[in-house]
Amino acid sequence: MLVNINREDKNVALSVEKVIPAIEGLVKVIVEKMKSGGRLFYIGAGTSGRLGIVDASEIPPTYGLPQGRVIGLMAGGDQAIRQSVEHAEDDPAQAWKDLMKFLISSGDVLIGIAASGRTPYVIGGVKDARLHGIATGCITCNLGSDLAASVDHPIEVVVGPEFVTGSTRMKAGTAQKLVLNMISTATMVQLGRVKGNKMVDMQLTNRKLVNRGTRMIMEELKVSEAEAEELLREFGSVRKALASKK
Repeated sequence: MLVNINREDKNVALSVEKVIPAIEGLVKVIVEKMKSGGRLFYIGAGTSGRLGIVDASEIPPTYGLPQGRVIGLMAGGDQAIRQSVEHAEDDPAQAWKDLMKFLISSGDVLIGIAASGRTPYVIGGVKDARLHGIATGCITCNLGSDLAASVDHPIEVVVGPEFVTGSTRMKAGTAQKLVLNMISTATMVQLGRVKGNKMVDMQLTNRKLVNRGTRMIMEELKVSEAEAEELLREFGSVRKALASKK
């Protein structure tokens, strides 16, 4: 059974590879908007919504971007992160209400995430956003869905039937996670939040990250561990520590 699950999973990355041009087009729009101060929003339901929230929540600690520049919302609100909220995804008007709490505007970008491409909450949200001149994209795992037809930049990753029929937390969820990783990482690189392949703007919130930052400084500046750690304490970030010696 495990071998067969793994066999199915191996096809996911190949399916994502086929849609890289579509991902690139969306990333270009996001970078342009965010360089001008705009924000990136994700909306979804169930697994799809949770994946968007995970991606959004990891941006500040990983790349040092302020809270609120990348925002994940899901049908049913925060309660739905941990347990299902029945029928929350069936309301096509609720997503726009949720987005309006953040005063979403034409300077922002909205990505709807739905494996089936049929989720009313997500479709309603992107349709309303588009009516207000907001750039929209989607991540779905069905071709020709209502969701894809409702956005400016559809990303359709066709992964085929799930090992457990209809369990889109499996291959579809993996595909969505891969695409989200690509979108947010490529965007952060384009925004200059990475130096080489290093997270120079990461938040130093625990000892592990302090140690990682110290090693980065040691490697970049060719200094001892003690000197690197002293620089990190003095300047409070890897980027500022490196800039101090340039």
